[in-house]
Amino acid sequence: MKNILILLFLSVSCGASAAGFNPPEASTGVRLQQRATGMHGMVAAANPYAVRAAMEMLNMGGDAADAAVAAQMVLNLVEPQSSGIGGGAFLLYYSKGKISAFDGRETAPSADTPELFLDKKGEPLEFYDAVVGGKSVGVPGTLRMLEMVHKKYGRLPWKTLFRPAIDLCEKGFIVSPRLHVLLSKDRYLKLNEAARAYFYHEDGSARSIGEKLKNPGLARVFRKIAKGGADAFYNGKIASDIVEAVRTNERNPGLMTLADLSVYRAVEREAVCGSYRTWKICGMPPPSSGGVTVIQIMGMLSGFDLGKAPETEQAVHWIAEAERLAFADRDRYLADPDFVPVPLPGMIDPSYLASRASLIEKSEAMKHVFPGKPPGSEKIKTEGAGAMEFHSTSHLSIVDKWGNAVSMTSSIENAFGSRVMVDGFMLNNELTDFSFLPEKDGQPVANRVGPKKRPRSSMAPIFVFDGKGLYAVLGSPGGPFIIDIVAKTLVALLDWHLDMADAAALPDFGSIGGPILLEKGTPLEALRNPLEKRGHETRIMDLNSGVHGVLRMPTGWQGGADPRREGIAIGY
Repeated sequence: MKNILILLFLSVSCGASAAGFNPPEASTGVRLQQRATGMHGMVAAANPYAVRAAMEMLNMGGDAADAAVAAQMVLNLVEPQSSGIGGGAFLLYYSKGKISAFDGRETAPSADTPELFLDKKGEPLEFYDAVVGGKSVGVPGTLRMLEMVHKKYGRLPWKTLFRPAIDLCEKGFIVSPRLHVLLSKDRYLKLNEAARAYFYHEDGSARSIGEKLKNPGLARVFRKIAKGGADAFYNGKIASDIVEAVRTNERNPGLMTLADLSVYRAVEREAVCGSYRTWKICGMPPPSSGGVTVIQIMGMLSGFDLGKAPETEQAVHWIAEAERLAFADRDRYLADPDFVPVPLPGMIDPSYLASRASLIEKSEAMKHVFPGKPPGSEKIKTEGAGAMEFHSTSHLSIVDKWGNAVSMTSSIENAFGSRVMVDGFMLNNELTDFSFLPEKDGQPVANRVGPKKRPRSSMAPIFVFDGKGLYAVLGSPGGPFIIDIVAKTLVALLDWHLDMADAAALPDFGSIGGPILLEKGTPLEALRNPLEKRGHETRIMDLNSGVHGVLRMPTGWQGGADPRREGIAIGY
């Protein structure tokens, strides 16, 4: 049932492309675009306002880390459905040959138990019965993570990074087509009094396209954080407001406490890296499954000739089969490594991936796909069970003039998260990324709920390296389909030699463990019958990726923004 719901959700378009959206007060003189070049650096992100904020920091002499903080604060305001300080994030930072991986994933409150999402009969709750309200809210991590990154790599004062967002909060930003459509479609946001007053008119209609929207409450929050650092968020009045909203929610109260917020810490982890032909691919380790699963997919594909032309039947078949195998391992083994053993080295071992790839037939779909047994998995007693992951997430990629780079994916999970608004920002529903079932076949599920545990994620910020150094920076929103989107984009860049903009715009396809999903309204529709003759089950549907990436060129950098969303790329 959960897989069916995921497919139904993915099949609903999240709004018309806003590629041509141009804020009327824009003063940069730069035409909004999905393709850009720059000799010194590049910013590609999901909203023009955020890109402008990042560029302002870079032009002031800021580092890629500074630019990422400024962009994320603006995204919180102008893209409230996707990410913000009420959610979590994963960030890769590159400088002078070193990669740092920062984990800002939310944690479950200390009072939460594995039975959190079971009803009185011991059955899993329906998805939106779990999502809407305080029960699904994890302790936010984005702000602590960004502060950690800034303290280590930032060049500008912390308070400076909040100026663009504060200015937009107070002067107002223009409601985009995408935000309007999402507000119009949402069935639950009006249940929250603060969200209803902010996002809707008195007659209940959504804020209009082109309407100027101000957020003085969020401006006050940003001013406090700019002055007092992340402590101003995790302690004091803001923290009290978050806890009260979670615990007193009439529909679905949660168990978060002030102590849960005050003890939250972001974690710097070791990036996970693997090889693909002549390239090195690096991503986030668990609790994100994104890096490991992408590396598994690409490692399995290393032995296949994917051709020089994109979107061929043979290439889609091979890529989807590798994805099916990788997702089987993901569901079985990947979860928060601080709570369950994860056979990480074995999962990305080239010999193991070669053995998995040998299961893929040239012309026929595998009838049954099971998790493998990577080295180190022999004594693991946990089982895998699916989780409901949706795709209101955002990604940004930045390279500065020193060659430092950031790849960051941030989220509040479902569109508008838990639908609980506090002090001008939305709270996440990331706890529903846990598996609702605590046990399977008499064994504990690896990704089940646990106090202070981080739910498994699919977010996949990625760096690619060649013999000369950093070659590409990319990532995407898309729930579990993030992994397939990123894999498709990597194949497009590395095998089919597309530039970043064309790779981002390439029709989406892939498998998240079940049928092959083919993007509706694209040439991929013609592959349905040939793929089904091979034994594949297929689904044609609207797919809503949001790739934002940067690619090294002979004379600088090239940026690309996915035309399915309203993001842009600007170089300098």
